[in-house]
Amino acid sequence: MDSRAALKLGINGAGNITEQYLADLTDADLLVRPVPGTNHIAWQLGHLIQAENWMLNLLRPGSMPELPAGFAKQHSKETAASDDPKAFLTKAEYLKLMKEQRAGTLKYLDSLADADLDQSAHEKLQHFLPTVGAVLAMQGTHWMMHAGQWAVVRRKLGRAPLF
Repeated sequence: MDSRAALKLGINGAGNITEQYLADLTDADLLVRPVPGTNHIAWQLGHLIQAENWMLNLLRPGSMPELPAGFAKQHSKETAASDDPKAFLTKAEYLKLMKEQRAGTLKYLDSLADADLDQSAHEKLQHFLPTVGAVLAMQGTHWMMHAGQWAVVRRKLGRAPLF
């Protein structure tokens, strides 16, 4: 297995776990907070989708599918405290956008040679993701980090653990 295949495995694995954690949740469930002051799943999904789009577009401008107008602002730090269902998308809409962004990420990854992974990341990312490979690895890691929070929401809602 080469480096690109390993990255793809991590990225796709995170996508599979995301879909499993969300499969039996309703749109209303996406607005449940595990404890006060934490972010609900709807906001987190928007954050993750927007972050993936932003990071990959920094690596190769214009490489990612466009997000709906106002999407980044809708999922900014300023909106994280909102519990208004009208301020967020449906689960189906988030999953559609996630898959579109993921397709863009994987297309970009497929265009690279292993040596490209060692290239420096965009300067805005270098303080925590120094290389192209690190940025790509983050796409799976970031989603898994948030999915761990969703496991808590699932338990709060009375759902059985999946893993």
